[in-house]
Amino acid sequence: MNKKRLVFDIEMVGEDFDKFDAATKKDLSKKLPDKKKDPSGYERTLEDIKNNLVFSPLTGKIVAIGVYDVDDEKGAVYYDNGGAKADDFEERGIKYVAMNEAEMLTKFWGIAEITDEFISFFGRRADVPYMMIRSAVHGIRPSKDLVSNRYNSSGFRGATHHDLFDLLTFYGGAMFKGSLHRWCRAFGIQSPKESGMDGSDVGPAYAAGKFLDIAKYNAEDLFATSKLFHYWDQYLRPKN
Repeated sequence: MNKKRLVFDIEMVGEDFDKFDAATKKDLSKKLPDKKKDPSGYERTLEDIKNNLVFSPLTGKIVAIGVYDVDDEKGAVYYDNGGAKADDFEERGIKYVAMNEAEMLTKFWGIAEITDEFISFFGRRADVPYMMIRSAVHGIRPSKDLVSNRYNSSGFRGATHHDLFDLLTFYGGAMFKGSLHRWCRAFGIQSPKESGMDGSDVGPAYAAGKFLDIAKYNAEDLFATSKLFHYWDQYLRPKN
C-alpha cells in the first residue's frame, strides 16, 4: 500500500497590540527604553514588539493552513476570510476553502490521522508547536505527534515528519543554513517570494482584507516545499 505523504504549511498574523489589556501591554513592554530619554529607541522597540506578536501562539493566530499530497499533486488551503462567506474553488490542483481557525485545525488533524509521512520546512520548531497550542486554545486535541522523534529513528511509535530545514542542513551539522527562498534558488525551484508576497506581508494583507492573496501565497509555499522534498528524497535520503 502506498504511503500518504503530505506537505503542510501555515500562515499567521499577530493581534492588535492596542487592543490588549493593560496587564498584557505591560508584560510585553518590559524591555522598552525610557520614552523620555530615548524616544526614537522607544518607538523602534515598540514597533518590533508589535511586529513580533505573530510569532507566538499566545499573541497571534493562524489564518491559513495548507496541505499538499506530493504524489497525487493535489491539496487544499483552508483560510480565514474575515468571517465572510466565500465559495470553494479549485486552482492548480489546490482547493480553497474559507473557514475559521478552529475549523482549519480540526480539518488538519483529521487529515493527519490518515497520513503516513509529513513534510515541512522548519515545521518542527515553528508550525507544529504553534498549531498544537492554538488547537489547545480551541479545545482541540492533535491527532499526531509531529514534534518528537526529530531524527525519525526506526522503531519509534508515531508520525514521520521530514522537516527539510533539518534534513538539508544535516540536523545543524553543516556550516550553512538558508531560508526556503535560498534553497529554492539553489535548486532552480520557483520561490514563493516570486508571487510578490513574503511572510512579513501576511499581516498587512490580512488587515487589508486580502485573504485570498494570503491563501494563494500559502499554496506557493506548498508547491516549493514539495519540489524541494523530491530533490531530497531522490538524491539525499539515506538508503535503507
